[in-house]
Amino acid sequence: MKAEPEIVAETREELVGLLAEAAEIEHGLMCCYLYAAFSLRTSDDGGLDAERRAAVRRWRGTVLDVAIEEMLHLGLVANLMSAIGARPNFSRQNFPVAPGVHPAGVVVELRRFDEATLDHFVFLERPEGTDLPDGTGFASTRTYERRMDPGALLPTAQDFLTVGHLYRSVSAGFERLAAKLGERALFCGAPEAQMGPGVSGFGAMIRVADLAGAKRAIEAIVEQGEGAPGHAENGHYAKFLSVRDEFRALREADPTFDPAWPAAHNPVLRMPPTPEGRVHVTEAEPRRLLDVANSAYGLMLRCLMAAFGQPDADETDQAAFYGAAIDLMHAVAPLAERLARLPATDAGAPTAGMTFTLPRSVTPLASVPLALRFAVERAGDLAAACRAHAAQASALAEAAPGFERIRAALDARRAARDSTNPAPAVAAIMSAEFPMPSGATGVEVANGASVTLRFDAKRCIHSRHCVLEAPDVFKANTPGEWIFPDRMDAARLVAIAEKCPSGAITYARRDEIAGEPAPPVNVARLRENGPYAVNAALELDGARELRATLCRCGASKNKPYCDGSHSSIGFSASGEPATRPSEALRSRGGPLRVTPMRDGPLSFEGPLEICSGTGRTIDHVTATRLCRCGGSANKPFCDGTHAKIGFRSDA
Repeated sequence: MKAEPEIVAETREELVGLLAEAAEIEHGLMCCYLYAAFSLRTSDDGGLDAERRAAVRRWRGTVLDVAIEEMLHLGLVANLMSAIGARPNFSRQNFPVAPGVHPAGVVVELRRFDEATLDHFVFLERPEGTDLPDGTGFASTRTYERRMDPGALLPTAQDFLTVGHLYRSVSAGFERLAAKLGERALFCGAPEAQMGPGVSGFGAMIRVADLAGAKRAIEAIVEQGEGAPGHAENGHYAKFLSVRDEFRALREADPTFDPAWPAAHNPVLRMPPTPEGRVHVTEAEPRRLLDVANSAYGLMLRCLMAAFGQPDADETDQAAFYGAAIDLMHAVAPLAERLARLPATDAGAPTAGMTFTLPRSVTPLASVPLALRFAVERAGDLAAACRAHAAQASALAEAAPGFERIRAALDARRAARDSTNPAPAVAAIMSAEFPMPSGATGVEVANGASVTLRFDAKRCIHSRHCVLEAPDVFKANTPGEWIFPDRMDAARLVAIAEKCPSGAITYARRDEIAGEPAPPVNVARLRENGPYAVNAALELDGARELRATLCRCGASKNKPYCDGSHSSIGFSASGEPATRPSEALRSRGGPLRVTPMRDGPLSFEGPLEICSGTGRTIDHVTATRLCRCGGSANKPFCDGTHAKIGFRSDA
């Protein structure tokens, strides 16, 4: 095998250049993997029998899993760039990437899922020292070398054979410059401007403040598959090999088996001056879908730029932007899948596909308030365009509410940030809430001389503090009236009511004593194989409450609340995950906004200590997303699995 060329980074400028190319490669590969995944025939009307459809859905999940990890890698590169004083690079060339942007052996273009494409993915992710041919049709059209002249001041691109070698050279560049400049001088960026694990949901999304942190970030990227020597079974290289082997076995059994729609090779919305190797999409419906999908993708990049490396962003700002970026990709996915089924031209074949075309400018905006204003306006533009053209494309009608929710969430963050008044604290559950409004079902109210108790059966998870500690008050399994507030001293009774983790039992004092106070520390406790037990000044679904158990198995019929389904489905999730590095919160109480993301995780904004079932602190966060599909490999944090497994939830 040809030896890897030497790559040298002797100045900060050269190291920034290497990192910028690494970011472009991660970004480009993520789009290529998504394009292939979106081209698969996963729906029931795709013409595949049950066995093959199940295999195709597995492959889609694997490819999406790799694409999600590429987003993690892109984020880590962003943190590395911020650490040395540069702004993260979320730009790239449009597809197909022109020769010279990357080495001649690194071809980045959009192709449907087939054996040649899988061969190409295996080739790109191969470990250093592995000699493999590229996929058929992926050979570079030009042979060239990229090298930097010795002693030159202006950095130029340098050649590498594998992505793993690029990162090894980046690591060597960090070591060289740390020795030359000193670590303090090299790592001059603000760590707090970087993305951390609490917001991203990736445990490996570390903030970089020194050489050791930089090397950990690079190792995390390489170990997930970009050329890791002795590749792990869960690395990208091994994952693509596994998919390819299964695909080949099915093709050998049935040579006519085609798992993908005939999506175009490098589709484009607008005909470029050099149309060779591209398919110009001319049909009206896919053109309209492409316009919206690409615009949403552009906004996603704007949001990522505001989430990473924005000096004036706090974790709540980061969570709002990062959450919007993830939600935008979820909104785009059904549009991209629909595009793969629609004819690109009046000839009928090939079908179209999402082009991931970037706007001309993807530079970061000057401040968080300006970025929020821009994003709110743009999300509104997307929702309006979907409504205006819904009659031409039903997929746009279905996408409009999602864009509107994204706009509303960003606008809420803008309003909260711009407000000169602190958000109102939840101080008590007042007696004015009792009795329940007429027509309420499943809620019982028991009026005592000093305390009114309310019991919401739908919220109860049978923690049994009530029936075990106050059996004379709560007469379980008793027909008719079963709650008798006057059979216990009021102070003892309210203390027991406040132990109810689900909020099924709430109370109001009928005397002059104040009601239940908000806790001094907002806490989410992980129940072993069960829900999140949250005790905080909660703002959830437009209501304010102090206690709630929130579903994390994905099966509750009373989402976002737990209904005990975790027991019936045999849900397994540790209540004792490892402690993550974090700093103590400056403010530990106050409002905690919980937003159940449509078909996605629970978004938390506000100070929160995440604790194990035994009370050990797992993490301190001011914004995070916790898994509620039950599938995250990074529990309790969301890792994007909900998108791969098709999790659905309106609440």
